[in-house]
Amino acid sequence: MKKFTVIIGLLALGASLYAQDDAQKAAAEAAAAFANAPEQQAPVAKPKNWDYSTVFDLGLNQTSLVNWAAGGFDNITLSAGLDAKAYYHRERINWKNRLQLQYGFIWSKDKSYVLQKSNDRIYLESKFTYNTSSKTWNWTASYDFRSQFTDSYSNYDYPGYGSNEPMDEHMKEHMKEEWENWRKGSLKSTFLSPAYNNLALGIEWKPVPWFDVNISPLTGSVTIVTEPMLRQKYGMPQNASSVEVYPYYSALFQFGASIKANAKFSINDKFNYETQLVLFTDYLNHPFAQNRVNWDNKITWQIAKFFKVGLSTWLIYDPIVEIDGVKSKIQFKDFLSFNFTFAFGNKDLK
Repeated sequence: MKKFTVIIGLLALGASLYAQDDAQKAAAEAAAAFANAPEQQAPVAKPKNWDYSTVFDLGLNQTSLVNWAAGGFDNITLSAGLDAKAYYHRERINWKNRLQLQYGFIWSKDKSYVLQKSNDRIYLESKFTYNTSSKTWNWTASYDFRSQFTDSYSNYDYPGYGSNEPMDEHMKEHMKEEWENWRKGSLKSTFLSPAYNNLALGIEWKPVPWFDVNISPLTGSVTIVTEPMLRQKYGMPQNASSVEVYPYYSALFQFGASIKANAKFSINDKFNYETQLVLFTDYLNHPFAQNRVNWDNKITWQIAKFFKVGLSTWLIYDPIVEIDGVKSKIQFKDFLSFNFTFAFGNKDLK
């Protein structure tokens, strides 16, 4: 019996050792297979080629007077603005797009029948850049467009306002003539009158990130004036064969050279100053003697997360534009505002 027990024990021990050897062998084979397995690479992230930024501004001012001895009128001023940017970059290619829209009006109790425009601007810029081997020089092709949204008048005293008396056909014709004469003498601009289009080829000098100068010896400029009565004022060429009341073409083509300089400074992400100077000379008409100038300035101070104070100025000199019967006058406008502002996207786009 004892011999039988010993034999059973030896058999059990042998089976255990054999099973242990199999387990160790299987583990070794599994480890070898794991070691020789191909490494799994992490998925490669797609390159981010587009950057976006959008800023909305809304400003509101209101004045109400009750028994105010110094006089005045109740009024409301409302202004809104949008500054949207979309930049594309890949290797040596950059494409920058920017759209600036601004509109503001004043309602005053003394002229409650009309909204008087205080600010009106459409400005679109698009610039394609190909980087050269130099760190500061780049080839460029650019386009920009300037216009406004609505009519602008020098005089808002509409003829016949407030008259509720019935009119016969003769009076209606007389009133129609009065309106036409008033609009002819008061209209200063309207949508696409004028509208400036510029397409330029040249080279850019960018010594630092916050400053660049675009020199374009090949620039085509097309000025459009769709309103016939404004064409002479904005220097449109005369159409000698026309029998219309305003015998002027609706577009003027100019070919010349342009220089556009941009700079933007920031202090502690609160105070920003941005400026752009654009010079254009026409090879076809008094080159380098009669130059068109556009100089824009914008100062903003972010006083709180959603509130800022802004000051914008615009200076224009266009030798062919007639103002009060005189050409070659300097045009200047400034706009001071306290705005609710909201921004999203990459705020650091320049």
